[in-house]
Amino acid sequence: MVLQSIVYEPGSLKILNQLKLPHTTVYDTINNSTDAWHAIKEMRTRGAPAIALVAALGLVVELTNTTVSSIPEELQVYITEKINYLVTSRPTAVNLADAAKKLKTVVEDAVKIPGATGDSVRAAYVKAAERMLVDDVNDNVNIGKHGADWIIKNTPQGQSGKVSMLTHCNTGYEALLNSSYFSNLPRRSLATAGYGTALGVIRALHERQLIKHAFCTETRPYNQGSRLTAYELVHDGIPATLITDSMAAALLRLRGSTENLAAIVVGADRVAANGDTANKIGTYALVRTCP
Repeated sequence: MVLQSIVYEPGSLKILNQLKLPHTTVYDTINNSTDAWHAIKEMRTRGAPAIALVAALGLVVELTNTTVSSIPEELQVYITEKINYLVTSRPTAVNLADAAKKLKTVVEDAVKIPGATGDSVRAAYVKAAERMLVDDVNDNVNIGKHGADWIIKNTPQGQSGKVSMLTHCNTGYEALLNSSYFSNLPRRSLATAGYGTALGVIRALHERQLIKHAFCTETRPYNQGSRLTAYELVHDGIPATLITDSMAAALLRLRGSTENLAAIVVGADRVAANGDTANKIGTYALVRTCP
């Protein structure tokens, strides 16, 4: 069974309520931008890429299922107000702010086209939001592929056989896209749109039958690792063990021996121009502990 975290098709959007995991699988219907705002604010959906996509698609559903103004400028004002409102659900989320800026530009350009109508402006927004979903899935797959290639090439463990990996927090996300427009996209994972970023590296290695074992930390205080990453690893049939955050140092002592631990893969909440990164609390401890 495919793990579904976002179920989208034209005019319909449902999200897997991540606050209920891992004990209960509940889907919440997103009918409009207000529903999307609350889902993001309450962390029923989470992960920077996912937040942006749920916001964008929530407005898509609203625009698809309601009568919009036939005057393009009026619809532009309406969409812009909704986008600005959605950004307030998580103002620190870079992906959300970036998506909002791009979508407002798409609408602005659509209004300037000679003969523009409300319907043409709406169609431009919908197309752009759905394109973001497709692009995010493809980006995730490429991250997984390149990350797996790097580990195989640059670690003795990767060059000699199966490897074990450690990850922190949750960097996966699943979008199930029922429309035939999306039918060829891979579908798995919880914090992005289709494959996962850091967790996508582990998935890519597993698909090549190169994963010996995956370890995930509990990730205090919100327990994304124990609630979400462990859930995904079990669902995908990847050999995995959940560890407490304080066990990482002991685990890393086994690097190159019994566990053949090749690398730690984590997400990045921020990446500066000089390459510096910032991520979930607990990441720095892993970096300092790693031999």
